Amino acid sequence: MSGLVLPQIRATFRAVAATVVPETAALDADGWARLEAEVERALRSRPERMVRQLVLFARVLEVASLFTDRTRFSRLVPAARHRVLKSLELSRLVLLRRGVWGLRTLVLLGYYTQAEVQSRIGYRAHVDGWSARRTSGEHAATPTDN
Repeated sequence: MSGLVLPQIRATFRAVAATVVPETAALDADGWARLEAEVERALRSRPERMVRQLVLFARVLEVASLFTDRTRFSRLVPAARHRVLKSLELSRLVLLRRGVWGLRTLVLLGYYTQAEVQSRIGYRAHVDGWSARRTSGEHAATPTDN
């Protein structure tokens, strides 16, 4: 699947995002651009078949609520979107559960990998892992008596 993926499913993706991470509803155009760029970057490394399945799932999700709520998923109020996602997440059909899991994972990746979000929530991961905490002065290493 060449080209960008999210423009095809943008309304549905953003509705899922606002349901999974309510803070995304307050993003401005630049915030959405950063989030979507991160998701697009992640999707580029995925197999084309998987990306097609994700797009198909998002399209099905968008129209599935027409049968129960008489409106598209992206136009539902947050509580109704949550109900729809929860029912699919608990579905006996594994493909529906995977679809919800996949979209949710992409939303979390796109939002929480942004430096300003990490700073705001106090996330301080380091490539050295836990050993960085022992040497950064945050939690000074304590000598052990052997």
